[in-house]
Amino acid sequence: MVNYYDILKTSPKASNAEIKSAYRRLARKLHPDKNNGSEETARAFAAIAEAYEILGNPKERSRYDRQLLQSEYETPSNGDSVFTSSNTHARRWRQMVYEHRYNEIINRMVAEERREAMELQKLIFPVVALFVSIFVAAMAKPAVFERSAVIGKIILVSLFIAGTIHIYGRIRDGLRRFTYNEDDLHDSIFDDPEPVAKPYSRLAVGGIIAVGSVASLAIGLLVGDQVNLSSHIPTMFAPTLQLEFLLYPPIFVLVVDLIHSLVLRVDV
Repeated sequence: MVNYYDILKTSPKASNAEIKSAYRRLARKLHPDKNNGSEETARAFAAIAEAYEILGNPKERSRYDRQLLQSEYETPSNGDSVFTSSNTHARRWRQMVYEHRYNEIINRMVAEERREAMELQKLIFPVVALFVSIFVAAMAKPAVFERSAVIGKIILVSLFIAGTIHIYGRIRDGLRRFTYNEDDLHDSIFDDPEPVAKPYSRLAVGGIIAVGSVASLAIGLLVGDQVNLSSHIPTMFAPTLQLEFLLYPPIFVLVVDLIHSLVLRVDV
């Protein structure tokens, strides 16, 4: 049986990121365009592409690992092997080896899925927090900045800048990891060897964020007209939406997302 790990020069215990890195390194080295169309290099390139197609997909990799395990243990180098022996103790030992290797495969898949879920949370959680914060700010119409002292205004502006950078970074990283750009689907593998493997379109996700933000603003304004907090606490809230409204969503997202990150670390 072909050993795809040997082809990519990686360990069977390598993470998905290490598998991807190994593939890219070899792809750059063996791509036919860089080797004057060499037939030997083209065959090697096809081999690493096939290996990455299997090992780069967690489900396919798990299936392949089981097949490789069976191949290793059921195809001895000579006729007298503990792996094919009918001896009771040999069968028991063989079963223990199988279980150990299967547990390694399952544990790796669970760890990869957990990491993927946590990375997805880093995109979803700030976006949801942004929608909620836009709704709350539009509903309440805060007037804290205008009525704050200089030091208060400096703090609010500083938090706004930090929050804006934070939101931008989270959304940028999430879009790179989970979305594809339709214009890039036919780009070279050197830029991204698996653009179509990403589940969402960048345009679609961007549209959801834009529409969600506008909808949150509109709903917040409608609810705010009914609640009218300015009539109850005029020192903190204004009767109409002020320009300083823009300050608060990034600050809210920054604080809530930092708390969420701390909770995740404690949980881990």
